[in-house]
Amino acid sequence: MTSPQRKPLLAGNWKMNKLNGELAGFFDAFAAELGKGPQKTEVLFAVPFTLLAKARELAGGRGIEVAAQNVHFEANGAFTGEVSLAMLKDVGITATLIGHSERRQYFAETDESVAKKAKAALAQGVKPIVCIGETLAEREGDQTEAVVARQIDAVLAGLGNPASLGNLVIAYEPVWAIGTGRSATSAQAQDVHRFIRGRVAKGSSRAAADSLRILYGGSANPANIAELLAQPDIDGGLVGGASLKPADFAAMVRAGDR
Repeated sequence: MTSPQRKPLLAGNWKMNKLNGELAGFFDAFAAELGKGPQKTEVLFAVPFTLLAKARELAGGRGIEVAAQNVHFEANGAFTGEVSLAMLKDVGITATLIGHSERRQYFAETDESVAKKAKAALAQGVKPIVCIGETLAEREGDQTEAVVARQIDAVLAGLGNPASLGNLVIAYEPVWAIGTGRSATSAQAQDVHRFIRGRVAKGSSRAAADSLRILYGGSANPANIAELLAQPDIDGGLVGGASLKPADFAAMVRAGDR
């Protein structure tokens, strides 16, 4: 069970899906499925840039946070096609994904660029949800801990190994379990989450590690979310396909509230 000092977070990643005209219907349906009872779980949707303003308008009043899926670390300049932290804040967005495996795989994101983005986001008061994780080849080569350690260490080094990590969130996404229908078992996921927390404790402080929220991001769905959230070091989920379906994602939030 997640520590009482860490509020569960379920973050839906819509990837390159949905249009502005679909938003009102989605959030109405999601609210209806969720009901009006007390909610312990923090809910966030990371949406495409074109949807940010409208999604925040519709979701903000429902207590739902809206995040970007990417951001640049520079404040401004000749970076065609990129979006700055100031631009996100200009439309009321105060959270962003950083270093999702698809960004690393298809768009040449590196540990260095991820670290720069995380540092810039924290400096600007924007919550960075930093994604880390190993490929199937790396897992089968018994490299999971080495890969995850390298990715975490890059972020901590970029921050100067601070004693406090502010509102940083880590999302562990085993790349081999994203969009494949495969998922790490709850025990496998817990083992890596525990390792991540221990690595953060070594690189910053035990207090920072104990307060850090670590999400599981590998094909989490209504069928497996309760078992995952029951693990002591799993504080929520970064959810892909299931977050596009109001009923499925609401069911996952309710599981987190138990």
